Formats: sequence, structure tokens, C-alpha cells
Amino acid sequence: MVDRSLMHGSVTPLVTPFKNGRIDEAALERLVERQIEAGSHGISVGGTTGEPGTMSLEERKHLIELAVRFARGRVKVMAGTGTLRLDETLELTQFARRVGAAEALVITPYYVKPNQEGLYRFFGQVAASVPDMPVVLYNIPGRSGIEIKIPTVARLRREFKNINGLKHSSKDVEYVSELLRTVGRDFRVFCGLEALTFPMMAVGAVGTIAATANWLPKETAEMCELLLQGRYAEALELHYYGLEANDAVFWDTNPIPLKTVLSWMGLVEKEWREPLGPTAPEVEARLRKMAEGYGLLVAQAG
Repeated sequence: MVDRSLMHGSVTPLVTPFKNGRIDEAALERLVERQIEAGSHGISVGGTTGEPGTMSLEERKHLIELAVRFARGRVKVMAGTGTLRLDETLELTQFARRVGAAEALVITPYYVKPNQEGLYRFFGQVAASVPDMPVVLYNIPGRSGIEIKIPTVARLRREFKNINGLKHSSKDVEYVSELLRTVGRDFRVFCGLEALTFPMMAVGAVGTIAATANWLPKETAEMCELLLQGRYAEALELHYYGLEANDAVFWDTNPIPLKTVLSWMGLVEKEWREPLGPTAPEVEARLRKMAEGYGLLVAQAG
């Protein structure tokens, strides 16, 4: 049984809208409102989709504060607070708690490839700094270069009770089953690889943090709710419905495709931070066809 007092279901990792190089506050509010209206279970800011690596610490704080303000308690906010540095991660996580974020999403420190003892100490210090705030570990070996091994997660779970979740961004579905068997079935796993939401939730994940929900928030939330209720046949139809949109997120580096389509929908500016760059014309053509197929552009025009 899922503990619905904690974050679960479809937690949409929002893009960070920019305008003339600054966070576009009006656009962010539009994005938050759209997620709430569509029935998303939660929102997340400052994760991979939100381009945190190109933002200053103060910008990231401002983004978290804005998200909490715009949510106005109607939906919970999971704040991405992980950085390469422990001191900055502590500062961001404590700030997120102070301004009202419900949970912290802390990525595995990237580039330096720490060993498992280093990961244990890093995450342990973060959790100890906010003992009353749930902390979700962010396992994304494709971007960080290192995996959080299951024994390390188990050790953290035993010694820090507020470490009670993990976002798993990997094709290794077996990891989820083994993790839940080792750590406990009450440990919250969130799928972090869009197309694998159905299989990961089928073996016990409590939800997804899927970038596709920037485009299809209603359908993603509905699929998660059906899976949480054990209505697998109905959820399977939505799984197949969303496959092309899931693929399209990665036709270029995330979040370039997302922002391209969202700009056509009138929701954000077509702007991202360097070193990300504009996508190729042929990719834009594919994205437009995909968006038209899902009725995204028609719906906006109406």
C-alpha cells in the first residue's frame, strides 16, 4: 500500500523557463497551473530537465521558492537540491526545507565518480541536515558516471529514516526489484526513465518523475493512478499511447525537445542555457509532427 502522505504518482519534472537569460516567472506559473489542472500528483524543479547545472546557486533557490509560491499548497513540490559540492547541496537542501518544499531530490555527485563510501557520507550528511524532510536519492548513472549500489542505499535507509525514496533513471528494471527486496517494499522508488514507468511501477515503484508529463500531464497522471490502483490493463493502454512522446523527449538532449514544443504551445520561450544549442531542422520537423499527432498544437490554438 502506497503512503499517500508522501509524494507519489506523477511528479512532473518541470523545465525551467528562461526569457532574455533570466527565469521567466510568468511562464513558470503557467506551467505549475497547467500541471495542477491536469491532475499531476506533484511537481519537481531543479532536476535534470530543469538545467540546474547551468544555473547559479541563487537562481536555483529562487526557482524553488517560486515553485512553492505558485503551488500554494495545492500540490507538493520536490526540490532538486543536489550539486557536485557538499556545501552547496547542504545550503540548497536546507533552503528548500525553509521555504516549504515537501521533499528534496539529491542527485549523485557527477563527474568526480565517488566510491560507495563517499556516496554514503555525502547523502548521509545531507539527510542529517534536514532530519524532518524526506530525501529522495537520484540514481542516474548515465549522467553522473556512477551508480548508487543497492547495499549503499540499504545502509543509508537503515541509518537515516528520512532517506525514504530513490529516483531510478536507468534501463535496469531488475535493480528496482532487487532494491525493494533488500531495502523493503515500503521504500519509494520513482521511475526516472519515461518509457519504463509501467514496468517499474508494476514491480513496486510508487510513481514516475517523467519529463513527458511536461507535454502530457493528464495522461501521465492517469496512468500512474491506474497503476497505483492495480488497474494494469487500463494503464497499459496509456503506456502505449505515450510511447512516441517518451521517445521524442530524447530526439535531442533533454530539455531541448520539450522547450521547442512548449514554445509552439505558447507556454515558454524557446530558450535554454548554453552549452545547449538549437536542434536541427529535421528534428524540429519530427517534433512538430509528433505534437500535432497528440493534439498539443491544436489544443493550444483552440
